[in-house]
Amino acid sequence: MARAYASRIIPAPVEAVWALVRDFNALPEWHPAIVDSVIEEGLDADVVGCVRAFHLGDGTLVRERLLELDDSRYAFAYNFETPAFPVENYEARFTLIPLTTGEETLAIWEASFDEAPEEAGKYVDVVSNGVFATGLAALAEKVAGIPSPQGARWQGLRPAKVYCASRINAPLATAWAAVRDFAGMVDWHPDIHRMNMLDGARSDKVGGVRDFLFGEGQLHEQLTYLSDRDTAFRYKINLSPMPWLNYHAGLRLYRVTADDTTLAVWTADWVATPQDDLALIPTVHENVFQLAFDTLNARFDNAA
Repeated sequence: MARAYASRIIPAPVEAVWALVRDFNALPEWHPAIVDSVIEEGLDADVVGCVRAFHLGDGTLVRERLLELDDSRYAFAYNFETPAFPVENYEARFTLIPLTTGEETLAIWEASFDEAPEEAGKYVDVVSNGVFATGLAALAEKVAGIPSPQGARWQGLRPAKVYCASRINAPLATAWAAVRDFAGMVDWHPDIHRMNMLDGARSDKVGGVRDFLFGEGQLHEQLTYLSDRDTAFRYKINLSPMPWLNYHAGLRLYRVTADDTTLAVWTADWVATPQDDLALIPTVHENVFQLAFDTLNARFDNAA
């Protein structure tokens, strides 16, 4: 199974980018390789199962079926009905992830498919660069500078009381090597001290517990998930001086192919009183997650 992938941080709010790409019939408005497009059978472009038929510049007809549309997570998926290339089992996904450090959005375009053995790798490059990367660059130009909407904004990967997404100025492998060590956060957060794994557990042992001081408070956090494939981990708090219950959090890194940097997304959810949340939510966002990201960036910048 081959995999094509491209990603770019777009200088526009996620709502503006989604308003354009959500329209399954709008490719000619932003992708330079698409000449025209029509939704077959007169269906609306947001009907899951609809088929868009469009032409490339050389006259090639391509037909794609909408498999999934998610307004809450800013994502859609589709497959080939009439392929643009001689590949099989093609399925693609387009995802937007809003940054919390400014009016920017990470766009990820990816696909999996089967190539003929004698053409292994050929269409990975064609799709990743000729289709996806080219399209994302044009999309960024199209929506650059559109202002944010007024009113309530979507806050990210629900359920999550805290959603923090920030660019890390390092390649994905470098950033993952820094954060993967569950006992290593002492190196990238200035308020964490004396961190170690309890009972001599390895820091990559799912179920292992890290013990540390955050300021003067002692915490125990248990690793509940670790994935080198998705460059992500999740954990829960077993001991904390804070007035919350059932605290679960997770960090995931995404590769930004356009400039070989990384987007880091950290979310957390818990149970607490509304009054306590007034202080807990901004504290976790700014003094834990964003401060950790800023410390990581300073570390990478100093090493450059």
